[in-house]
Amino acid sequence: MDRQTIENVVKACNVDTSEGPVDARLQQVVVRLVTDFYQAIEDLDLSQSEVWKGVEALIDMAKADEFALLGSAIGLEHFLDLRADEADAKAGLTGGTPRTIEGPLYVAGAPESTGFARMDDGTEEGKIPTLIIEGKVTDTDGEVLPGAKVEMWHANSNGNYSYFDKTQSHFNLRRTILTDENGNYTAQTTMPVGYGLNPEGPLQHMLNKLSRHGQRPAHVHYFISAPGHRKLTTQFNIEGDKYLWDDFAFGTREGLVATAVDVTDEAEIARRGLKGPFKHIQFDVVLQKDKAGAPSTEVERRRASA
Repeated sequence: MDRQTIENVVKACNVDTSEGPVDARLQQVVVRLVTDFYQAIEDLDLSQSEVWKGVEALIDMAKADEFALLGSAIGLEHFLDLRADEADAKAGLTGGTPRTIEGPLYVAGAPESTGFARMDDGTEEGKIPTLIIEGKVTDTDGEVLPGAKVEMWHANSNGNYSYFDKTQSHFNLRRTILTDENGNYTAQTTMPVGYGLNPEGPLQHMLNKLSRHGQRPAHVHYFISAPGHRKLTTQFNIEGDKYLWDDFAFGTREGLVATAVDVTDEAEIARRGLKGPFKHIQFDVVLQKDKAGAPSTEVERRRASA
């Protein structure tokens, strides 16, 4: 079939006003996406078996709770970030900490404090190094932002996230910190580790056929927001990780690589109230100011809430 014939078939199936009001935007999107899908079937000469096996793979991913990860694996989230970067540039917005993917593992409602928070529940103390993360939140003019909201979350030593991993306590390794009067925040936590997809799961099965791994480097996720400034979704990935620049989710970007420094000084250990050496990461954040007519940085998507 040629393109026009395909489009006619799609419209005959999906453009109908006899049942009541129509969501014109949804209809436009459905017609375009379905037309492109059918065109791909035609161009690639997909058999019926291939089409249904593809549908079954998506169903299997949904049943395995891996469907949300598919968007990361095929680069969808990364692509949307690149589009957002282009839109910002067209609006004359420059500077600030780079954005990167959110991922599907945020949980709303983490405990909130000002200046400092301990993120871990202590169950892995002695099993994995303590990490102190510090940073300052400023705007692109260098002005500090007191009261900025810094939401942070990361995986435990097994590569699992609380809420989704029922063996962890509520909000383990999840906190919201409001910056102090100098725009600073400090988090005491554990060293995050990289993690991978279930090697026996349907998403990894698909990636295997593409000769791709399903591993992520060690990282910490962030939402940062402040009145009069554009919300930032970002994360830092940790220098030295094998998968730093080979992230299956394409989350590593220039400007978002952090170095974990070993701290062994006894006086500094005592000042922190710790029992032994720890690791330290400095991650400062620069937010862009709001601008009339600028593309929104608020993303509406389904998120968990404990």
